[in-house]
Amino acid sequence: MIVVKTKEEIELMRQSALIVSKTLGMLAKEVKEGVSTMQLDKLAEEFIRDQGALPGFLGLYDCPSTLLCSVNEAVVHGLPTNTPLKDGDIVSIDCGALMNEFYGDHAYTFEIGDVDPETKKLIQITKESLYVGIREFKANNRVGDVGYAIQKYCEDHGYGVVRELVGHGLGKKMHEDPEMPNYGKRGRGKKFIEGMVVAIEPMINGGTHKVRQLKDGWTIVTQDGKPSVHFEHDVALVNGKPEILSTFAYVHEALGIVSTEEDEFRQKALVL
Repeated sequence: MIVVKTKEEIELMRQSALIVSKTLGMLAKEVKEGVSTMQLDKLAEEFIRDQGALPGFLGLYDCPSTLLCSVNEAVVHGLPTNTPLKDGDIVSIDCGALMNEFYGDHAYTFEIGDVDPETKKLIQITKESLYVGIREFKANNRVGDVGYAIQKYCEDHGYGVVRELVGHGLGKKMHEDPEMPNYGKRGRGKKFIEGMVVAIEPMINGGTHKVRQLKDGWTIVTQDGKPSVHFEHDVALVNGKPEILSTFAYVHEALGIVSTEEDEFRQKALVL
């Protein structure tokens, strides 16, 4: 059952989402060659607690970490390790925070040093597909409309859309109804309702869509060893239109990126 949020609850969720946004922005300055994902995890936990929030992933489903850091062919759910990041790596950092009883949950894929052009293109298309999907999260549309839009956009570029892992509703629980696949058929699935909040998160592979799980019981990797990219935003349905609660603005500021990609999805001005 979809849990509808009041306008006041959506504003509380915006605060939770922005804690994660600020955490990713802080990490953007630290993600570099020679740094381990375990070091990043410690920084993130301390930062989230300093903001008066709790790490959203730590302990959830017995998760042992604050971050899930997926390097290169890892799709999602990569556990932090002491292995240093290398020049040419990419790392998808997924982060959650719990504040005011509500969760924030979103993700960004970072480049380390000189990343090859093919992987850069995969990152670009996956990020673009996130907004292609968000655009379909509107009154009178359904879950399949978002999934179809993301799938078509990515498959038209020759990429694999992961089937086993999906986006989700978000609220006082990290995972609520509805599931939000990155594939589907137009007009299918649950209808979007004013006040619902979802995490839309394309997970796109450079080759096959097929994945497998490592022996750690967490990390999901591509079957063919090609890189995978993950971006995620928290989005509310407000006045029949998508309202992004999270932001990549802190990441963009840290990395010197100028972007207007989120502007069309903000009915309420973002205050950094």
